[in-house]
Amino acid sequence: MLRGFVPFPPEFAARYRAKGYWRDQSLAREFDVVYKRFADRIVLIDGDRQFTYAELDRVTNNLALNLLEIGLKPLDRVVPTLPNVHEFVLLYFALQKLGAIPIAALATHRYAEISQFVSLSGATTCVYPEASGDFCFSPIIERIQAESAALKIRVVLGTPKAGEHSLRELIERPAAPSASALADIHIDPTDPCIFQLSGGTTGIPKLIPRTHNDYAYNSKVAAEVTQVDGESVLLLVLPIAHNLPLACPGIQGFMFNGAKVVVHSNTRPAEMFALIQKHKITHLMVVPALLIRLINDPAAGDYDLSSLKLIQSGGQRMQPEVRAKTRQLIPGVFVQENFGMSEGTLMFVRADDPEEVKLETCGRPVCADDEVKLLDEDDREVAMGEVGELTVRGPYTLRGYFGVPEYNARQFTSDGFYRSGDLMRMHPSGNYVVEGRKKDLINRGGEKISAEEIENLILMHPAVQNVACVPMPDANLGEKMCAFVILKSGRSLTLKELVDFLLTKEIAKFKLPERLEMLSDFPVSTFGKVSKKALGKLVADKLKAEQAAHPG
Repeated sequence: MLRGFVPFPPEFAARYRAKGYWRDQSLAREFDVVYKRFADRIVLIDGDRQFTYAELDRVTNNLALNLLEIGLKPLDRVVPTLPNVHEFVLLYFALQKLGAIPIAALATHRYAEISQFVSLSGATTCVYPEASGDFCFSPIIERIQAESAALKIRVVLGTPKAGEHSLRELIERPAAPSASALADIHIDPTDPCIFQLSGGTTGIPKLIPRTHNDYAYNSKVAAEVTQVDGESVLLLVLPIAHNLPLACPGIQGFMFNGAKVVVHSNTRPAEMFALIQKHKITHLMVVPALLIRLINDPAAGDYDLSSLKLIQSGGQRMQPEVRAKTRQLIPGVFVQENFGMSEGTLMFVRADDPEEVKLETCGRPVCADDEVKLLDEDDREVAMGEVGELTVRGPYTLRGYFGVPEYNARQFTSDGFYRSGDLMRMHPSGNYVVEGRKKDLINRGGEKISAEEIENLILMHPAVQNVACVPMPDANLGEKMCAFVILKSGRSLTLKELVDFLLTKEIAKFKLPERLEMLSDFPVSTFGKVSKKALGKLVADKLKAEQAAHPG
């Protein structure tokens, strides 16, 4: 067993096997059946490149063998920071055949994040594009390799430099090792198949181990609830490595049903509309900010979008008027709200829920053995209809973050329920309503940003005495970050100066504050802590006043 991994307790594992949730097969074995069953069907489209299930099997076998030859081994951790391209999909399924463990990094991550992932996981390998816009990855991966004893292998999507392997060459070059080398690999289905990433309120992301057993079930049950069948076609523009596009049901759930996935590397509305029309897309995954942009784009009326049956929305709460406008644009489409966490438990609104339930709730769990408790500050269950912290356990919900036993002791109850930090109440229908969160996170268009991480960086600025970062409302993204700052005597600071300073810390750009407010002192709670609730109200009121003064 991988050191630092927290397994499911034996009595729960036995229950999940007995009920058929766990099949005790690696993802490689699960998909081996899929490749053969749907061999001649198209599974993956990326621009002009497409693959049948049989071709995907053959190409990922070849890639896995070449990865073995350059030194990858079962249980090696791999950090890929690739965009939505077919090479990401090939790499993911090749790693599953090796029993290596990808870490769900993003193409927007930079030195600060990638170095943390390598350090936390002991990764042996990084896979990255040559460039993203004007940003070049190779120099920072070289720096990280110099700092890490574990990191041995660098693979680039692009032209390789000294010390790098070419991902395209590894995909295309006929493998020297015999195919039997893969058959000889034993993969324990109770081991992690991927590390997803937590939002992380401490400034350092936590690694979420998802096992072969639980991740396969996760995708299959999500596919049932989202009405996926063999004729379904998914358009993926959200970052594939995220839990939702990869497995809820995502690529995995569509493949289990012999369906088709179209990947695209940007969210430009006209390009998305063209793909929906061309490929007769039936399913689309969005965050509310993206859906708002799509339904308000003037090009929407220029394309036939009638093939769309289901738009799956996650990441943050959707306003009812967005759902209503979407149905006006695409009559008959089901805009399906869901609440999910990379840690496990998924909740979906169902197609047969009453209209008011669809509008008010985020759904209910997908599995009968998803156990939910809403707890008060003293760990007592709250009464029906009252607000409490969502705590969960079940056949696809983790039992501990990787390698952080002290943190796990705080994040899990004594009987193994995960403390999500989300505040909810139960609706009379049995569905749940999100009422806020205990976690100190800003949810910017579905990307969770740790306030503490950015506060710690801002405190390094020579002009800053104290700082508090809070979410501020935004019509498109849901929330953006506002930094409230107390300056040192005689110092000044502008938002541009602050952003330029933070960029030197090599963090992902989506984490940058988008408003700066100066205060002489912070409001405090009755316990003497900085009242972020009061700061949030302060910036929200300011935004309202500014909008009233300058409407439109």
